[in-house]
Amino acid sequence: MVAFNLFILKTPRLFLGTNNYLEIHNYNKVISMVERVKTGIPGLDEILNGGIPKRNVVLLSGGPGTGKSIFSYQYLWNGLKQGEPAVFVALEEHPVQVRINMSQFGWDIRPYEREGVFAIVDAFTSGIGEAAKKERYVVTDPEDVGLLVDVLKQAIRDTGAVRVAVDSVSTLYLAKPALARRTVMLLKRVLSGLGTTSILVSQVSVTERGFGGPGVEHAADGIIRLDLDEVDGELVRSMIVWKMRGTRHSMKRHPFEITDKGIIVYPEKVVRIGRAFRVEPV
Repeated sequence: MVAFNLFILKTPRLFLGTNNYLEIHNYNKVISMVERVKTGIPGLDEILNGGIPKRNVVLLSGGPGTGKSIFSYQYLWNGLKQGEPAVFVALEEHPVQVRINMSQFGWDIRPYEREGVFAIVDAFTSGIGEAAKKERYVVTDPEDVGLLVDVLKQAIRDTGAVRVAVDSVSTLYLAKPALARRTVMLLKRVLSGLGTTSILVSQVSVTERGFGGPGVEHAADGIIRLDLDEVDGELVRSMIVWKMRGTRHSMKRHPFEITDKGIIVYPEKVVRIGRAFRVEPV
């Protein structure tokens, strides 16, 4: 086994062993050349050093009421406004309800659906009901991951989608947690292979500090964790980027709010969780 030490010198240089080194400004140049997809969520791109690296599959993890669905809606909506087609996979809500939920923030996706640049994959109704019969992309057996992938691939190709959100991926393996990592890896190969930059919503319980399934944290390219903590009788929202391949990012926990225009992140503030919970300037 070859061991190495990492030294930071004033020159500045990064020493990777005895004779080899990589200058910091060259590393920064490489990072800045990474093609990114801007989320458009106020404050988030700042803590992501400019956005999510293209083709990354990001696990958006959090408990109930933390804003996971709103985050995914907002991410897709901001892409549509920039001319980037998108697909939303509805596993836990009726597509009609998804449209209603988005419209409450002023995000009317129906014109984009008519234009053919946005699609909802219905993996909720199994095609049952009059409203469901009007949906174009229907997964008749939501428990069949292979079928879901086939319908999803068709929707991506038809729309030319560059952004995808799956809400929630946890539904696919709740009954079989051992399949969590394999399911996420399958989606990752498909979504990244088709050139999309994607959000996979992952559910955790209120008290769980994990990411929603055994091994999923290793399968995803990035992890963003949303939390809701009670402090002095009041709920406080915060987020932290646990990892994001291909880019540097803030290592701090930042507060955010859900407004009538969507999520706003405050990169200039940090939330400290401990015996004394407080929000401070960075």
